[in-house]
Amino acid sequence: MSKKKKKRSSSSPSSGSFGQRLVYLVYRGFEGVLALLPIGLCFGLGMAAGRVAHLALPKYRSLARRNLRIAFDGEKSEAEIKALTRKHFGRVGANLVCSIKLGMMRQDKALARLDAGDSCNHEKFVYLIPHMGNWEILTRTPAIAPAAGQRGSLYQPLANPFLDAHIRKRRESNGVKLFDRRDGFFAPIKWLGNGGGLGVLVDQHAGDKGIWAPFFGRLASTTNLAALIARRARAPMFPVGIVTTGWARWKLVIGDELTAGKDSEETTARMNVAMEKIIRQSPADWFWVHNRWKTPNPAFLLSGYKRGITLPPRMETADLKPFRMLVRSPNWLGDACMAVPAVRALKYGRPDMKITVLCGANLKELWETIPEVDAVITRGKKDSPFRVARTIKTAGHFDVALLLPNSVRSALEVWLAGVPKRIGYAGHSRKKLLNQIIPEKAVDGPPRHHAERYFRMATRIGADVRGIFADPPKRRQPWGHAPRLRLGICAGAEYGPAKRWFPERFAETAKSVQARSPECEVILLGGPKDVEVGAEISKLLDENCRNLCGKTTMKELIDELHGCTALLTNDTGTMHLAAALGVPTVSIFGSTEPAWTSPAGNNHHILRHHVECSPCFLRECPMDLRCMEAVEVQEAVSAVMDTVAPAA
Repeated sequence: MSKKKKKRSSSSPSSGSFGQRLVYLVYRGFEGVLALLPIGLCFGLGMAAGRVAHLALPKYRSLARRNLRIAFDGEKSEAEIKALTRKHFGRVGANLVCSIKLGMMRQDKALARLDAGDSCNHEKFVYLIPHMGNWEILTRTPAIAPAAGQRGSLYQPLANPFLDAHIRKRRESNGVKLFDRRDGFFAPIKWLGNGGGLGVLVDQHAGDKGIWAPFFGRLASTTNLAALIARRARAPMFPVGIVTTGWARWKLVIGDELTAGKDSEETTARMNVAMEKIIRQSPADWFWVHNRWKTPNPAFLLSGYKRGITLPPRMETADLKPFRMLVRSPNWLGDACMAVPAVRALKYGRPDMKITVLCGANLKELWETIPEVDAVITRGKKDSPFRVARTIKTAGHFDVALLLPNSVRSALEVWLAGVPKRIGYAGHSRKKLLNQIIPEKAVDGPPRHHAERYFRMATRIGADVRGIFADPPKRRQPWGHAPRLRLGICAGAEYGPAKRWFPERFAETAKSVQARSPECEVILLGGPKDVEVGAEISKLLDENCRNLCGKTTMKELIDELHGCTALLTNDTGTMHLAAALGVPTVSIFGSTEPAWTSPAGNNHHILRHHVECSPCFLRECPMDLRCMEAVEVQEAVSAVMDTVAPAA
């Protein structure tokens, strides 16, 4: 027996489990009670049940609010969103209960509750159905029947075989021909060809197989099934909705005719616009507790999807509502700089991407220089996770949070802020705070660069990191009165003295470069802890330099680096900052491993002599700094001159 036949047989009532049979019996008992009650009372009971569900189901209440914020961003206030959510829950409860009641009522009694309005008068057509209002009444009304009077609908079988058989029988008894989606689409297309109406549900999340098209201005995965069937059958399409007009009273709303063109993707995008118009007539009636704008897992960046993104006519990507991503920055300058290329790659993963970086105040000006970052919010060193969560909430509603650090605290902050999708490595026992884990790569072969961890995260969620270094952020030109060559020197290293080359060798290198290129200006760069070494080098250079150690803010440091032709540096955060800005470096490594933390990108020279004890990763050398002793002045001079040669 084929797999398909096995699956089909498992949906028959004879194969149902005891639990499924029990659910079916409870449902039939509920039907029996409703059969004894007037429909007006059923409407009231359903509304009351919906209001209770609004209080008792916080997960679905939050989902409904999120969806309403997406749909009516800039149109409705938060108070209006909350009020509409409460109304929606009551309306859903009333319509669900009444849909069961209407299924048992006589045809004339059921239709007396419906204002059918104008009917479709085509010989054949596809009617597009949303989950809106009391949609079950569509099985009763002839208003959506074509001239031939044949009504049909695609049908997704229920998981419970007893309920499935019961509901199928009831719908078919009302004159609706049901076509099982699993049987393919030859029979529905033939049905349309013979003169019939075919209903297709079109407002559900279609997963990886859908067309990404705007719905209320926000990209959503949408089925193109209706467009394909309508094109094949050469049948027009009509959006159809049911709105609640009063106490247990409804109205059929039929939208404008849509013609299925050759491009099913473009037709699907137009269909979403048409469905939006129907839903806007009565927003409380649509099924907002469905995750319509579901974030794909794991790759929610859409550039890799085969079907791609389609916009309706006269809509530009700038018109899309944003997909908002929070990126939690590493705490150290060097780590943050190594993460910059990966963050830049995220921006190009989907056209509606808006990136907000959460970082320490000391890194704010760094992230503000990255053109792909749309906003930066900061956290204080002494801020509690609760305060950081409030900062995140104040910044807006985020769809996802990507956590570059491995700390529990970073995960706790976004969890407390209520960000629905939280992504990162499992590190430090924080699995329960994340809902998408980036798998660690097995360690084999030579050491891998630390930036690869960030690239791995970006790749896992759908970013294309290939060639990201080929297009570094645009560098500013040196100031108008600046000399032709400008050599930056960073002789400090906050980690400890084991990472520092000797001040006198930095000075000798600078003198040699100036001897070869007399127009070269030397600038000493560093933080407050580098003031002493800066003064020492400045003295050795007879003050023939600008000593800015401890005198620059982050923004001023970035501006100075932008003007440098090259940077001679230890393994420091400033080295990584220069690389992130596209500034060539000559980097001296001793106690650390360049395979892990070398400057990322092109046009960088690494000076490192591997001795028997390296890399030791110690802050202070317990011996004689032999790894640093091995780096000679002349090789530093040669590397600098090779680096600046094009500008010399």
